[in-house]
Parts: sequence; C-alpha cells; structure tokens
Amino acid sequence: QVQLVESGGGLVQPGGSLRLSCAASGFTFSSTAMSWYRQAPGKVREPVAVITSAGDSTMYADSVKGRFTISRDNAKSTVYLQMNSLKPEDTAVYYCNVQRSRDYWGQGTQVTVSS
Repeated sequence: QVQLVESGGGLVQPGGSLRLSCAASGFTFSSTAMSWYRQAPGKVREPVAVITSAGDSTMYADSVKGRFTISRDNAKSTVYLQMNSLKPEDTAVYYCNVQRSRDYWGQGTQVTVSS
C-alpha cells in the first residue's frame, strides 16, 4: 500500500531554513510526479511545489518562488523541500502528496516560523 512519511519540520526563526523529507513506498516512485502541500490554521490545504518523475521540471506557488526548492532522489524514493528565507506566513502543516487512483497523503510535519 502507498505510504508517505514526512520529516524535518520544526520551529525556526524568520529568515531561517528547513529541509523537509518525504519517504515514499508502495508504488513505483521513479515513475510518479510528487507534490508538497501545506495547510495553515483555519485555511484550506494549498499546493506548494510539484516535481516530475525524472526531476527535470518543477513548479511552485507564487508565494514560495525563489525561496523553496523541491527535489527528489529516486534511488532513495524520497522527495525533499528545501525552504529558505522562511516567513511567519509559511507556518503550516506540510504534507507530501502523490496522485494515483486517488490522492495519497502523509501524516504531515509541522513548520512554525516565529521569533
């Protein structure tokens, strides 16, 4: 069965950096596009970044362009989200996502940006 396990969240000061990881299993990772989403308190879940199966193309939400980088290691079945220049408005639970017959989600990892 599909499993997605996120890690790497935490508390960071504004301007700081974090690197999130999502370990995937239960499907052919190297053939599948992967995404990161986030959900802030009281808000709907929103897409943050997506990467193609080969890692040769990426897309980002306007709010994170130039600050976040999505990447993947197909040998490790892991997708990453490098987050730099973090802002308080980046505070959210971050989720890994894969679309197969339906959407699959990890358990999420909390990112809090605060001084």
